[in-house]
Amino acid sequence: MNEKFAKLNTVVFGISTDNAETQNKFIVKENLEIPLLADPDKKVATQLGAIGPVGYAKRHTYVIDKQGKIAKVYTKVSPATHAEEVLGFIEKDLK
Repeated sequence: MNEKFAKLNTVVFGISTDNAETQNKFIVKENLEIPLLADPDKKVATQLGAIGPVGYAKRHTYVIDKQGKIAKVYTKVSPATHAEEVLGFIEKDLK
């Protein structure tokens, strides 16, 4: 899947409120192909409105355009189909 995004000149990464050590364990366990950025102080997640009522980060996806503006926000994510959904949006709406 990363190859498809790369062909569209698109960078994909995750941001987690876990610390880097916990993230690295998760990356290895789940065999993730995308990098995760650490946000343990929750500054980025808070700015994006991605902190839930009990303080946990929500699984949201933000598509940022070439001008650095948020072009689309996904607040409901289905792991089985989400990458294709985002890829379709980028192919159709951000070319």
